Amino acid sequence: MPERKARIVFLCTDSRYSRIMYHGLATHADVAAIIVEKPVALTRLVRRRMEKLGLTATLGQLLFIVCNKLLARFSARRICELISAYGLDDAPLPENLAIPVDTVNSPRTIALLRELAPDAVVVNGTRIISGEVLDAIETPFLNTHMGITPRYRGVHGGYWAIANNDRENCGVTVHLVDAGIDTGGVLYQDTIAVDERDDFNTYPIHQIAKAIPLMKSALEDVRTHNLRTVPGVLPSRLWHHPTLFQYLRNRLLLAAK
Repeated sequence: MPERKARIVFLCTDSRYSRIMYHGLATHADVAAIIVEKPVALTRLVRRRMEKLGLTATLGQLLFIVCNKLLARFSARRICELISAYGLDDAPLPENLAIPVDTVNSPRTIALLRELAPDAVVVNGTRIISGEVLDAIETPFLNTHMGITPRYRGVHGGYWAIANNDRENCGVTVHLVDAGIDTGGVLYQDTIAVDERDDFNTYPIHQIAKAIPLMKSALEDVRTHNLRTVPGVLPSRLWHHPTLFQYLRNRLLLAAK
C-alpha cells in the first residue's frame, strides 16, 4: 500500500513562480486547495514604500521597475531555455482547486484553512502573513524565499548576492513562516550557478528550480513528523528593490545584471 502523501494547502499569488512550484509539487503532495491572493494595489504599495524608504528611494525603485519591463523582453528567450532545461511547468493553476481571496489575511482565508485542515501550508509570493492567520491552525507554514536567509531577507536575494560579490550565498531558502519578514527558521538552502547569459529576470528561474526539491524534502519531513530547523547564514539584513541608479551602478562596476 503506497504511503500517504502530505496534505497541503497552497497559499499564493498567481505568478509564474507560484505556478512552477505548484506543478513541481502536484504529484508529490495531496493538494487540498490553492488559495489565491489578489495582487496588492499599486497605490497602496507605493504609499507603503514611501513611508518606509522615503520619496527618493521609492521613485528610484519605480523607475527601475519601469525600465525592467523593457529589460525583461531581452530575458524571455533565456527564461524559456531554463524552463525547458530544468523541466519546469508554468501552466495555469487548475481552476477546480483555485479559491480567490482579497487578501491572505482575510477571515475567509482563516475559515478555509480551518475547514481544510492540511498537514502543511505552502506559501509563495503573498504579502506578509498576519499572526492571526499563522495561529489559526496548528500547522507549519512553509515558504520559498528567493535568497539565502537571514543574510538576504526581503526581495531579489539572488541579485543582491551577485551585486555584493557574494556568489557563494546566491541561492534559495525554504523556511518556516513567522510574523517577521523572512525571519522564520531555516529548513533547507541551496545555491545556484549563473553565467553571462543570466540577469535580474532569470536568476529567479534558477532559484525556483532549486527550491522544488527542497520543498519536497520539507513536506516529507512534515509527513514523517521530522521537521527540524538548521542555522541560516548571517549577518541578517533586509533588502529592497534596487533603484535605477543602484542597478546601473552595479551593472557597470560589478557586472551584476
